[in-house]
Amino acid sequence: MTALSLTKHHGLGNDFLVLFDAADKGVADLADLARSLCHRRTGLGADGLLVAEKADGYAAQMTLFNADGSVAEMSGNGIRCFAQAVAARRGDLGPQLILTGAGDKVVTLAETDDSATIMAQVEMGPVEVLGEPQGWAAVECHPDRPVAHLSLGNPHSVVGVDEVAAVDLVNLGERIPHVNLEIVEPGPDSNAITMRVHERGAGITAACGTGACAAAYAARSWGLVPSNEPDVIVHMDGGIATVTFDDSTPPRAILTGPATHIANIEIEIEDA
Repeated sequence: MTALSLTKHHGLGNDFLVLFDAADKGVADLADLARSLCHRRTGLGADGLLVAEKADGYAAQMTLFNADGSVAEMSGNGIRCFAQAVAARRGDLGPQLILTGAGDKVVTLAETDDSATIMAQVEMGPVEVLGEPQGWAAVECHPDRPVAHLSLGNPHSVVGVDEVAAVDLVNLGERIPHVNLEIVEPGPDSNAITMRVHERGAGITAACGTGACAAAYAARSWGLVPSNEPDVIVHMDGGIATVTFDDSTPPRAILTGPATHIANIEIEIEDA
């Protein structure tokens, strides 16, 4: 048996397990481990497994395995949780340079009134416009609906709708499982949007950080929020995140939101 130490965190209800020293422990099949640990009924339960590795010049390297064992390039909620785990391990809340599948990301941390929760600001980088993803026609989106296909290092399709609660998002998301699908309605405030998400490799989640950035970018381009307003407040099932855009071309997004430590976990797994 191999003993593993993990921590569990959530960012607005989007929950992750963080694992250090997997290579030192001889864990070879991380995809299989992710499927096992993330299972909601037979495992510990999580939307993904974040594996931390040493990397020269970085606080750590982050590799994200979705609950189905697939690898994702980036997660805005995940990296906040990851940074909280790294901060606890090294004993400080200093800025972190983290290497991800979507490149270098700088995370700045701050304390909150809740000792289990930190506020994290992530430099997400530029928003890139993508072409229509393969199989998009299966969604059968009405031609009058605004649609944007965007990348924050991972692919997103954002659709403007009248009421996010009225949409069968599970059905639509399963038609394009290789893409993160966000649906967006304006409000409740002039600089705010409400968003729901079906994530690639995880299904419906309470929040999505990269999705919030994509949705905020799309909403500004459609005029749902003022284009001269740098901050877009994104309401999701799990809570609220703020997306801030700079004046560069294309604009770079900064994501701000909480990360909460849930538990420290000690488990044993069978050796391969």
